[in-house]
Amino acid sequence: MSIISLMTDFGIKDGNVGVMKGVIWNISPDAQIADLSHTISPQNVLEASLILARSAPYFPAGSIHLVVVDPGVGTNRRHIAARLGMQYFVGPDNGVISGLLEYAEAEDWTVEIVHTDKRQYWLPKVSHVFHGRDVFAPIAAHLARGVPLYALGTPIHDPVRLSLPKPQTTPSGWQGEVIHIDHFGNISTSIRVENLGYPDHVKVGLRDVIITGLVRTFGERPAGELVALYGSTGNLIISVVNGDAARRLNASVGDQVTVVLGEG
Repeated sequence: MSIISLMTDFGIKDGNVGVMKGVIWNISPDAQIADLSHTISPQNVLEASLILARSAPYFPAGSIHLVVVDPGVGTNRRHIAARLGMQYFVGPDNGVISGLLEYAEAEDWTVEIVHTDKRQYWLPKVSHVFHGRDVFAPIAAHLARGVPLYALGTPIHDPVRLSLPKPQTTPSGWQGEVIHIDHFGNISTSIRVENLGYPDHVKVGLRDVIITGLVRTFGERPAGELVALYGSTGNLIISVVNGDAARRLNASVGDQVTVVLGEG
């Protein structure tokens, strides 16, 4: 029995997610499907890449991660499948794999990638606008049934990579950017705990607002207060206790974030 995680920007209104599950179960009836997210911002490949990278390592070995955030559907962009250590990926070659690939390389995982050009593993009729149903879902299902990766297509060594946001040191500390805003309005930045640690004196700046000091939990401050702390993925986040920081600060992905160390 295989696990297939499913992440899309489809939403759940139009039946597309359910149709993909139907295709998978027709080919691999015993597959277990985990809905990772279907509310990725439309066409936001970077957001999908970040969420895939932070989520996939928590799945059992042999899991297949099917990601359909595919603004280039129907063009000459490749469709790929990959083994990254003991995790598998199926989706478009548009950079969505970048974060997980970077993680795999940092952990010295084995990396194998194929262009899934063997049409016998697709549906017989392929739409120009729904490769999630006609190409990616059947490929993931065939993997789940035990078809080896190498049988699905031609090996490649040049997957598309996104330029993932990285923090930079400054004379006074660090400079980063907003990389994600979650359902609660918590603002995640590219600055991580391994960059900053837990300094005694720190000021975090975003959109002309300065937050002094770090907390470890939301409960250390009263409701409504702006705080800075590390999220569950180790990224520095800016939050409002029991509130919505992104709305209060009118923050957006890409906004600059500064960290000043010391008492000055």
